Amino acid sequence: MIEVTSTITCPGCGHRRSETMPADACLHFYECESCKILLKPLPGDCCVFCSYGDHPCPPKQEERQSGAAGHHHCC
Repeated sequence: MIEVTSTITCPGCGHRRSETMPADACLHFYECESCKILLKPLPGDCCVFCSYGDHPCPPKQEERQSGAAGHHHCC
C-alpha cells in the first residue's frame, strides 16, 4: 500500500508538518513554515519527502515494492 502523506521534519528547527505528496512528481523545494528555511533534497535523494519525510515519495515507494531498483519514475 502506498502512503500518500508524509510528515516532514525541518532539520533546522525541528518543526514537523504532515503534507500530501504528489503521486507522480518530485517536490524539490519545501519552505519550513516555522523558520522559513528552504529545504532541498539531500545528495542521492529525489525529493524533500525522501530526505526529510517519514515516508518516501509515492514513486519511490512503488519502486521499492516492485523491486525495480535503479528505475526511478519520479524524476
